Amino acid sequence: MMEVTIRPMTPQERMYSYTQSQQIMTQTGCIGHLRGDLDSGGKGFFTSWDDHRTDLKTDAFKAELDDVVNAMRFDPQYGGVLKDRKSLGAYCYHSPESSFGNDREYGFRADTAQYTYFLRLNPNRGEYNFYIYCYRREWLDHHLNRAKGGIRFINSRYKELFRIPDGDSIRINRTDGTHTDRTCRYIDDSHVEVGNGLYQICEFAELMERAGNTVVPLRSSLPEQCYVFVESVNEIGIVKKGESGYTRSDGTTTVQKVNQDLVEKCNQSEGVTKAQAAAMLAGSMFGWATPAADPANYDEQDKLIKPRRADRGDAR
Repeated sequence: MMEVTIRPMTPQERMYSYTQSQQIMTQTGCIGHLRGDLDSGGKGFFTSWDDHRTDLKTDAFKAELDDVVNAMRFDPQYGGVLKDRKSLGAYCYHSPESSFGNDREYGFRADTAQYTYFLRLNPNRGEYNFYIYCYRREWLDHHLNRAKGGIRFINSRYKELFRIPDGDSIRINRTDGTHTDRTCRYIDDSHVEVGNGLYQICEFAELMERAGNTVVPLRSSLPEQCYVFVESVNEIGIVKKGESGYTRSDGTTTVQKVNQDLVEKCNQSEGVTKAQAAAMLAGSMFGWATPAADPANYDEQDKLIKPRRADRGDAR
């Protein structure tokens, strides 16, 4: 009997429950996806299929996909996730960690021995209620494991400037003062998708340098803006991600302790941690590519972790 294990998707996996570039779908072994509507009454079952890699759509895969879908519709051990819209909604709400951060999308990963099925679920009436993206499990996991190392950005001499997680964005600052933000996707250690373009990482660095552009990370781990205390001038400042300097807040007082407390209180109300605020201040002052502008480089006491000095082996 076929065994299926189901769990909520990780944040990294959620990106793969949508149609992506042909390059990524080819590398990950994305066979295709099934789209489903449970009808206005919530008890129908209407589906359509889109191919992504027809060479992987074997008879064995098609038979397994039918078995997986039927198990999720009719086998009680899988919680009736695709039984009807009411059951689908209950399944989603029972696992709040599966939420994509809204009330429209919830994600689960279902694994068999050879295949992975990413279920992106929507319990709302009047919309498609599920998408199932189907992958060769070994290919997908190989890509995901490599992508965990992040996307490298270098200069034309191959010096690493910074890294961002797969799916994060960069800002390209032009010499005329304008900028463009682009989402980036990991291809392999030497190639990256920047927006709709595919680049070798040194090629991208050379293009930016020839144009006089600078590139900074727009980390998803940072808020869009936060409050900071600027000790040198005893001011409350507002810092925006990716921008240099700060804007003075009208809430600034003449009392240093009051300003510090106001900054902490305002950030707490916005869900901004001390590490994030420290990283935002560092980015606005010293550049967003500096390690101090990454909240991952702060310890549990929100203190910056000093980089380990490279030994001779690391330096080669």
